[in-house]
Amino acid sequence: MTPDPEMTSDRLLFAPLSATDADEMVHVLSAKSLYTFTGGSPPTLDELRARYTRQSIGRSPDGTQEWRNWILRTKQDAHAIGYVQATIMDEGRRAEVAWVIGTSWQGQGYASEAARALITWLHTTGVTTVQAHIHPAHTASAAVARHAGLLPTDHFDDDEQLWQHSFDHPPHSPAHPH
Repeated sequence: MTPDPEMTSDRLLFAPLSATDADEMVHVLSAKSLYTFTGGSPPTLDELRARYTRQSIGRSPDGTQEWRNWILRTKQDAHAIGYVQATIMDEGRRAEVAWVIGTSWQGQGYASEAARALITWLHTTGVTTVQAHIHPAHTASAAVARHAGLLPTDHFDDDEQLWQHSFDHPPHSPAHPH
């Protein structure tokens, strides 16, 4: 497995996740409203460091999943504003994606921009199906999914609707790789 590449989009830098990002991200993820639809509560610094240490390994303990995680930073000042992640399964053919943007940066199109760049990159690696699970009342996340090319399905898991996009053409070059 190769390390997560550094990527960019028009306004964002995608920095591969490291445990040291927890110091900055604990503030980005501190708003209780971020957990309205996903459950849980804002992580403590120690919890976030432990999570990032696990995630930065890049794969599940049994080796069946690749974990790809990036901290999103603005190009303007390199401040962390959120993250995107992809869990790649089925021998690299399917990916489950997620995005979170801190409340101070929401409503500015960052999540849609990041999701589109992530999905484009996944396609270049050979992923043919991209999925996201979104709570039906989470209209902002549904809008991000739609802008990124995912469509809602009739399938639900734990009260979250499955959104999906399947590629029916060969991959093209990555989205602004470094």
